[in-house]
Amino acid sequence: MDLLSRDDLATLLETRPGWHISMFMPMIQRGAATQQNPIRCKTLLRQVEEQLLANGLRSQETEELLQPIQQLLPNRDFWQRQSQGLALFIAPQIFRAYRVPLALDELTVVSNRFHIKPLLSLLSGNGHFFVLALSQKGLRLLRGTRFDVDEVELQGVPHSVAEALQYDDIEKRDHHYPGAQGRPAGGIAPFAGHGVDVEDSAHEPHDAILRYCQQVDKGLRAFLGNEHAPLVLAGVEYLLPIYQRANTYPYLLEDGITGSPERLRPEELQARAWAVVQPHFRQAQEGAAARYRQLVGTGRAISDIQAIVMAAYEGRIDTLFVAVGVQQWGSFDSGSRTVEVHQEAQAGDEDLLDVAAMYTLLRRGTVHALTPESVPERTPAAAITRY
Repeated sequence: MDLLSRDDLATLLETRPGWHISMFMPMIQRGAATQQNPIRCKTLLRQVEEQLLANGLRSQETEELLQPIQQLLPNRDFWQRQSQGLALFIAPQIFRAYRVPLALDELTVVSNRFHIKPLLSLLSGNGHFFVLALSQKGLRLLRGTRFDVDEVELQGVPHSVAEALQYDDIEKRDHHYPGAQGRPAGGIAPFAGHGVDVEDSAHEPHDAILRYCQQVDKGLRAFLGNEHAPLVLAGVEYLLPIYQRANTYPYLLEDGITGSPERLRPEELQARAWAVVQPHFRQAQEGAAARYRQLVGTGRAISDIQAIVMAAYEGRIDTLFVAVGVQQWGSFDSGSRTVEVHQEAQAGDEDLLDVAAMYTLLRRGTVHALTPESVPERTPAAAITRY
């Protein structure tokens, strides 16, 4: 079971025949009440079965399609090792389960595409962030939102200075760590790190710690992939500049959390990190909204959902504003390039706001998931196009 990233969108968006099932549910994380988790899932599964049968799928086909989820129900270990929410995606030849640091509402969607809008706050420009709690004797990576936090298992990296020194020195000499360059879009200021060569680090007074930080940075970059989320560093004061020197992740914020993080609970780290990232999220959102207002009347600020879906599919959307808790049902045919909008959901319909968000993210655009009254024009969606 994984954490959802932008890289997963290509898989979820891939065109394939057959029905696509998206299931979302809140999870109980501790105690005997975790036994309720598979019971809730079973209830949602019955809803999905009814929808599939109503859409003309035969009983045997329905049973075969849902078999991967059925096999999870008796797995006690799976249900006891959860985050605040669970997202399940299943279609012919594909099954994905994601731990989600959000208290999701129960929802099932059966369509010809996967539905991801309940997870937009994890992928949007004003959504999630990471906290790297670093000390000489320990390492933790947390993924947080405004309200929730989840600890991430970071593999393939040393978790202490002592462990780092056991890594192969020869291999490390051949690696260079170019500094982060430039300033990313969206108002998040990176730390402009400097290139560090391991051979050169042997002459530094903190060479062992620097080497540790370089190895952590390498593993972290591999884990984060194409993430654009801000990273907040937590550690004692002398460690922060050493890690910043080794850093190559362009979204590491200059401000960090000083002090020993070892005794801080995830919720405490999340609260302190939110105080750091909130101004960056707010600045990015306000800047994007102001830019939208400036572009009104130029053809690059659009609020018609049909135009937005087409622009998102064609990779023309730079910034998308989308209302959470709102659906705009309809259909999109990429072959004929047609978008139909329906007042009420019809068989096979999908949420067009969800489609627009998926394509925008897949084409490396920015999505701001907002309350309906915060969306420019106060429409379900609005967008700034690249041209």
